[in-house]
Amino acid sequence: MTDHDDVRDLLAAWAFGALEPAEEQTVRPHLAACESCATEAARLRATVRLLDAPPLEPAEAAGNGVVVSPLDALLTRARGTRSAAASVARHAAPYAAAVAGLGALLPELAGRWSTPVVHDWDVHATVAHLLAADEHLALRLGVGARVPGARIDEDAEWGAAWERRTAEVIAHEYGRTPEETVAAWSAQASDLLATPYARDPELAAGTSLSMGVRLPVTEHFLVRGFEAWIHTDDLGRALGIAVPPPPEEHLWQLVRLAVRILGGALGADAPPVLFAVEGGEEWVLGSQSDPVTAELTLDPVDFCLLVGGRYTPDAVPRNATGDAAAVRNVLERTASLSWL
Repeated sequence: MTDHDDVRDLLAAWAFGALEPAEEQTVRPHLAACESCATEAARLRATVRLLDAPPLEPAEAAGNGVVVSPLDALLTRARGTRSAAASVARHAAPYAAAVAGLGALLPELAGRWSTPVVHDWDVHATVAHLLAADEHLALRLGVGARVPGARIDEDAEWGAAWERRTAEVIAHEYGRTPEETVAAWSAQASDLLATPYARDPELAAGTSLSMGVRLPVTEHFLVRGFEAWIHTDDLGRALGIAVPPPPEEHLWQLVRLAVRILGGALGADAPPVLFAVEGGEEWVLGSQSDPVTAELTLDPVDFCLLVGGRYTPDAVPRNATGDAAAVRNVLERTASLSWL
């Protein structure tokens, strides 16, 4: 990772005024010399000021001719949740922000719990799925289960075990009120963010097996953030509410994680493709010893939605040149990573 990457990952904390003194000494000189980071830092600081500002009362907004959009409402509700994201380490910040984002959306769910969302889940079941989705990592990190029957079966095929546990949790939560399901999900998420692993990068550098994949705990937190954002976006689309993508620095953490996993899934024998994400970096995927046979560029949000199974390989917007079969191999393998 370059110094530029390091600073970009610190910009959200800088905007919140949550940097350590040593980090401040890294960030400030870089902002003075790097126009792109300075622009992003200014945007983030402006967003923080918006979150800090008192919300307009309905009469005041109407009197000023201001139309309060669903996004404005979400930003206003998120004002009180930003401290949680600022108090965790960098690797847990995307998860904390995604939890805060869903928390901001929750008031819009009232009375609409049976609205279809994704797969065969309604709104209630989608929140129950998130409760199940976080459970395995929670158990690994010593957080007690919120739903009876939680277990870690080391010998089970993870995909089947994952689907079985999701079905069990959804069935259990249908026996409770949606508000009780939301409370259980929120409490479990808070417990995860309160663990030492969410605050200590050195402790979280150790690996753990979760969902059939052995990764550093830091990256498992990124996976949790990825899934929480994807399903919050699912809920927003189902309810007709625009959900913003993760802040840019969080989005790039998710992109880099997905590229690392994609590179391993493709292996060293795949035809080499120069893969670029708009506004950021590029990587050679596949063979590192053969000449590049194709180039592929995706928007970062579109790439994440493809990884999350919300685009098909044929439908995702892309710029591609060269070997069409090699490009398709990358797109299909990317889509195959989805378990959401």
